[in-house]
Amino acid sequence: MGPPGALLVTVGVPLMTYLLYFGCSESAGACPPSYVFSPSLLAAHIQETITDSQWWASLWDTEAALIYLAWYAFCVVAWAILPGDWVEGLTMRNGQKKKYKINAFSTFLLTLGITTGYIIRYGPESFTFLYDKWLGFVTASLIMSIVQAVAVYAGSYREGALLATGGNSGNPIYDFFIGRELNPSIGSFDIKSFNELRPGLILWVLIDISMVCVQAARRGGWENVTWSMWLVLVFQSFYVADGLYNEPAIFTTMDITTDGFGFMLAVGDITWVPFVYSLQARYLVFRPVELNIASTVGILAVNALGYWIFRDANGEKNDFRNGKNPKNLTYMTTERGTKLLTSGWWGRSRHPNYFGDLLMAVAWSLPTGFGTPITYFYVTYFAVLLIHRQRRDDENCEKKYGKDWEKYKQLVPYRIIPYVY
Repeated sequence: MGPPGALLVTVGVPLMTYLLYFGCSESAGACPPSYVFSPSLLAAHIQETITDSQWWASLWDTEAALIYLAWYAFCVVAWAILPGDWVEGLTMRNGQKKKYKINAFSTFLLTLGITTGYIIRYGPESFTFLYDKWLGFVTASLIMSIVQAVAVYAGSYREGALLATGGNSGNPIYDFFIGRELNPSIGSFDIKSFNELRPGLILWVLIDISMVCVQAARRGGWENVTWSMWLVLVFQSFYVADGLYNEPAIFTTMDITTDGFGFMLAVGDITWVPFVYSLQARYLVFRPVELNIASTVGILAVNALGYWIFRDANGEKNDFRNGKNPKNLTYMTTERGTKLLTSGWWGRSRHPNYFGDLLMAVAWSLPTGFGTPITYFYVTYFAVLLIHRQRRDDENCEKKYGKDWEKYKQLVPYRIIPYVY
């Protein structure tokens, strides 16, 4: 939808983050509360809420803001002082290659070590503040994302900045959202890749841990934490750990190579990922779900299948883009000299990694049961996100490869799910 769509998402993402709390939380009394099913009651509730000064004040928590700022500073300091290799990304449009420091996984391990020691020393009730001060943390992260988006947009007008092709439309609303500059940096500190991997992803795991602590404190100990909660924690923590461990693979993705860094990635990385993706764990705090063995095994199987497809497909792509082909996969060569995979996972669909991602998304929601559709919001949203990204990618490839892209689509006709879509 161009600029109107960019404006809609710019306003809608922060709004939806808050709505997912007010529409599914302990304070709401239900998930969703009953008034949402009556237009008149919903209108009356909204009017009462937005005219209440105390409600607006509840969105801000000074202590939460300071803790969040300290957390972000910790991530920056960890990037600076922890050892890590410097690797080159792909060749950019100006012929140069950007170097990135690889220590996201080390930052993750350090964070987990400190968190574990803190919880062991002071007990699970000491680490429930992320749940208790939820709104304050959401607001603090949102302010951080807005400040960064404004700063990088203003900085993109400096002389010599390498602009993203998609974010240089001339429309300030669209460019602010999509990202005008490709790789905004402060010296060797790359803002985009840092936000993509560290403060939001690791905070997501910390939030899940905090939800486990709340359940343990309320139910009388770790042994009474439900299997459903443990599954969500293990699935999502493993997903984050895997992404951070395979940090170099991100430098071949569309986010890094093509998209600029604007409000879209800033709010997505800093606010949306930790505070929306942890919805299932937060729900299980006030609506514990007891799973039997069969359900637990089934959910484990769905997640394992999704992870295998996701990791194996990404491994094939990353190897091939780095000049390796250990599986002897077939490919076609375009007139530009670019090689496109036509076998393996990438012969089954043009985005098989998205299929694996979707299966894992389903597995993360299944532990919440079927008492509410809201905990499946992530699956629905993620499907829309990936389909939109697939279409953007196909559009870019059609412009880039021309008639060769049509030939490739005949060889690999399915977009994401083999034989379905």
